[in-house]
Amino acid sequence: MVSMSPPPSSAEAPWTVATVSSMLRDWISRLGAVWIEGELTSWNVRGGHVYAKLRDLEGDATLSVNVWRSVAEKLDGEFSQGDRVIVHAKPDFWVKGGTLSLQAYDVRHVGLGELLERLERLRRQLSSEGLFDPARKRALPFLPGTIGLVTGRDSDAEKDVRRNAELRWPAVRFRTIHTLVQGDRAAADVASALLELDGDSEVDVIIVARGGGDFLHLLPFSDESLVRVVASLATPVVSAIGHEADRPLLDEVADLRASTPTDAAKRVVPDVAEQLAIVQQGRSRAFSAIANRIASETRGLEQLRSRPAIAHPSWIVDQRGDELMRYAARADELIVSRVDREGERVRSLATHLRALSPQRTLDRGYAIVERIDGDGDGDAPGRIEHRDVVRSWSDAPTGAALRIRLADGRVEATATGGEPIETPAAGRDGVGGRS
Repeated sequence: MVSMSPPPSSAEAPWTVATVSSMLRDWISRLGAVWIEGELTSWNVRGGHVYAKLRDLEGDATLSVNVWRSVAEKLDGEFSQGDRVIVHAKPDFWVKGGTLSLQAYDVRHVGLGELLERLERLRRQLSSEGLFDPARKRALPFLPGTIGLVTGRDSDAEKDVRRNAELRWPAVRFRTIHTLVQGDRAAADVASALLELDGDSEVDVIIVARGGGDFLHLLPFSDESLVRVVASLATPVVSAIGHEADRPLLDEVADLRASTPTDAAKRVVPDVAEQLAIVQQGRSRAFSAIANRIASETRGLEQLRSRPAIAHPSWIVDQRGDELMRYAARADELIVSRVDREGERVRSLATHLRALSPQRTLDRGYAIVERIDGDGDGDAPGRIEHRDVVRSWSDAPTGAALRIRLADGRVEATATGGEPIETPAAGRDGVGGRS
């Protein structure tokens, strides 16, 4: 049956809502089925039928998708929010509700082969840039003061990390930021949380935790921008995505890859019981080493004390005492002998000195005649006199005042004249004279 077109509308003769709705339905129904790629933002099953939302991967556009029970029962695989899919659907306009939706005939996950190829190319590129180099990976702190945790809200991964960490070290502290963990917006959300935690000076290590999932659900953790953010952080990062078969790129760039969130807690936080046992073992070894050293030194001391020189030290004093007595006696002998020799030498020198002394000459009967020039008593205070030894008769003219020095005193005299004596020069001693 061919529908008849209504007459043109005007202000005087407007179309009814039913007319417009029917025309839209008829026009849309003539559109064919198309293949559409997008991200599922919802996937709700009611009465066997599926009511979903499909969002554009780049632009801000969303379409409703209805999958009737007959089609849903034939779909391969499980679908959930965040999945990247392609849908074979035909546009459908519901007149009663006035809504446009897509009636799906087939829903498929995006081809894994293509995604794996893209991921492998990105993996090689980032590896060539050195982002996966083990040399750039940082060591985790032995006992972090605060652990940064990036995970989904109310997730089992968060519970596993916190429970196991607190069991191992009850005083551990967390700063947790909840983010999306799947879907196209998850990568940016996780990167933002990482940057925030990296800027917190109290956070010593960061754990990114997710409780596993299929390959498509883990795609955000292979996002290039997220990987580069992790490589730029100053704080060590632990990847605990919990999926062994398909390793996301976050595992490669992280400083440590944990197989599960539980493993991450064990790798980041030491076990207080183990540490106490290690301390106790160390103390025991230290005490044992000290005890052994004391015992060894005691044995050595006993050995030293058992030696004759230490056990009976008086023999050293006795032996050295005898030697000292011999040395002392010998020293006395040498000193007495030296004193005697030097005394004899002194006496000899004294005798020789006396033999050469003028007094010795006077004792033999000779005298010393001196001529005195001056007035008054020679012993009077203030008197000035000059004395010269008379060596010749001419040195004592008549009237000259003379002083004759004898062995036991002196005599004052006055010269009354003199004459030379003809004697051999060798017989003159120069000290005698005639007065």
